[in-house]
Amino acid sequence: LFYPRFFNLRQKDAIELVSFHSTSKGLYGECGHRGGYMEIVGIDPVVQEHIYKLASSFLCSNTDGQIMMSLMVRGPEPGTESYRKHEQEKRDIFESLKRRAIKVANGLNSIPGFSCQPAQGAMYCFPRVEMPAGALKAAKEENVSPDTLYALSLLEETGICVVPASGFGQESGRHGFRTTFLPPEGEMDRAIWLFKK
Repeated sequence: LFYPRFFNLRQKDAIELVSFHSTSKGLYGECGHRGGYMEIVGIDPVVQEHIYKLASSFLCSNTDGQIMMSLMVRGPEPGTESYRKHEQEKRDIFESLKRRAIKVANGLNSIPGFSCQPAQGAMYCFPRVEMPAGALKAAKEENVSPDTLYALSLLEETGICVVPASGFGQESGRHGFRTTFLPPEGEMDRAIWLFKK
């Protein structure tokens, strides 16, 4: 919600909005550190109370996750010795993620039978893959979804691990997978080359 018109709606509680953020899925991408938060704006107070009760009934994240979350939301104070370096590192990470997202989407789109929308807020791409009749038949014979068969074949032949899109409630007849663009920029060209194999 970086657009002024949305910010004004948020300030006036004129929009119902629930947002989530975490250390592992956020800008810092600290995978494995489980910690996050949820912000609720413009939600009916009774509903909000029930959401907070439900959230409170779960176990909290481990100590590492809580420390990481605190560091994420409370970075160095302006004027302190590390503030400028911290802000530059944040910008560098963000710009690198944008470059990698574009590189992966463009790379996947260059493969015949693949169609991938650019990522817009997540660290994943969800390309659509047109499966040949032989792959559909083989998947049926093995009693697995076609994209599961594709994901397993990709892992065995290239070492690339993706998640079959069938696990995400996609529309009937659509096949694909979820992949991330978190590997270092220097490894992305090789990964795209392996996808093309």
